[in-house]
Amino acid sequence: MNENEYVDQRVQDQIDWYDRKSRAAKGWFRRLRVIEIVAAATIPLLVSYSDWSLYVKVTVGILGIMVAVIAGLLSLHQFQENWIDYRATCESLRHEKFLFITRTGPYDGERPFPLFVQRIESLISKETSGWAQATRSSGKRRAENQEPPESGNVAG
Repeated sequence: MNENEYVDQRVQDQIDWYDRKSRAAKGWFRRLRVIEIVAAATIPLLVSYSDWSLYVKVTVGILGIMVAVIAGLLSLHQFQENWIDYRATCESLRHEKFLFITRTGPYDGERPFPLFVQRIESLISKETSGWAQATRSSGKRRAENQEPPESGNVAG
């Protein structure tokens, strides 16, 4: 694979992927957070101006459930963290691409292409490893927070 093919097929493809994923994560994070804030702020308003009719009780209950579900979704999918990580990787890849194209910085010496490939692949690998580690540690934390089935239930 030559330089142009690598830049077009590998680097630009990765930049586009991280850009799309960053924008999607940002969109989900902001939409869910706005809904969560509005729902949480509406609860005390409804409670303070109501005679606690069945309609208000059901509405307050639904809003409370929405707040809890949205908080869980934000924690589970880590939209904010992914948005930031994907954006940082995207911008780092763009930075390296433009340094290479203009032959500045570390790419102004002999044989800049192998150095470019090494640095690009390192950025991609670093982000992928960070994602895998975060996913594993998140799953491990969730598992550690669950009570074992038999613990504390032994009659004595």
